[in-house]
Amino acid sequence: MALFRRKKTIRINPISPAEVATQRSSIPDNIAEKCPHCNRIILQNQITEDYCCPHCSEHLHFPAYERIQWLVDEGSFKEWDSDLNAKNPLDFPGYSAKLEKAQENTQLKEAVVTGEARIDGRELAIGVMDKRFVMASMGTIVGEKITRLFEHATENKLPVVLYIASGGARMQEGILSLMQMAKISQVVSKHQDAGLFYCSVLTNPTTGGVTASFAMQGDVTLAEPRAIVGFAGKRVIEQTIKSKLTKDFQQAEWVFDNGFIDSIVPRSNQKQIISQLVQAHSYEGGV
Repeated sequence: MALFRRKKTIRINPISPAEVATQRSSIPDNIAEKCPHCNRIILQNQITEDYCCPHCSEHLHFPAYERIQWLVDEGSFKEWDSDLNAKNPLDFPGYSAKLEKAQENTQLKEAVVTGEARIDGRELAIGVMDKRFVMASMGTIVGEKITRLFEHATENKLPVVLYIASGGARMQEGILSLMQMAKISQVVSKHQDAGLFYCSVLTNPTTGGVTASFAMQGDVTLAEPRAIVGFAGKRVIEQTIKSKLTKDFQQAEWVFDNGFIDSIVPRSNQKQIISQLVQAHSYEGGV
């Protein structure tokens, strides 16, 4: 019976629960994350400059400001419409608190950052959507900022590079959110009618009304590897057609094979490819 007798344990340098809580609070948030592709743990100091997994090169989420600074010439970015703030136009219950939390967590005012910059010395208008902010869903302010991006670009004869990531329309803003699809599509058409270049870069995920509008209006449509690109969700489609879809359905590679994407470009090549496209389509005399 001595085999099952509870043994006494001796704790070396015992600490109180309060001290444990203090030590835990001193550990920074997001010190590590798991790669969604290879499932290996990644410490923050291991993440590459272009936010890829150091083990398998999977493209991780790239925060908006960091992506812009990585892509464009150093010190060239000038933000537009930074004063536009997320709003709750329909007084949807709990939505204002959700927006405040997103702003606090991301240090963004809305889900898209826009402005002008240079890449290899050539000027361009640039926008980057950030999925950390309510899944970069398209609300009225997101729509307004992207609309103004194209209006400024048309007025100043600038090409547009727009990095897109979105869960679609923002349901808390109802029909006002859906109206942004037509609104942005119109200014994109005016920009193209002026003979100016628009490159859309689809990142993970690009879905819903964003895909059904300006995401697919680019003169050249690029995508990052394995990005999810589609309109309705995979499970919704399967339930509708009563059939199982392939594992790679809506992945960028599958969408490319079906003719909706011009090229899949890993981040290691994006600076070079985008620079070449901007140069090839620049207004005569340089921009």
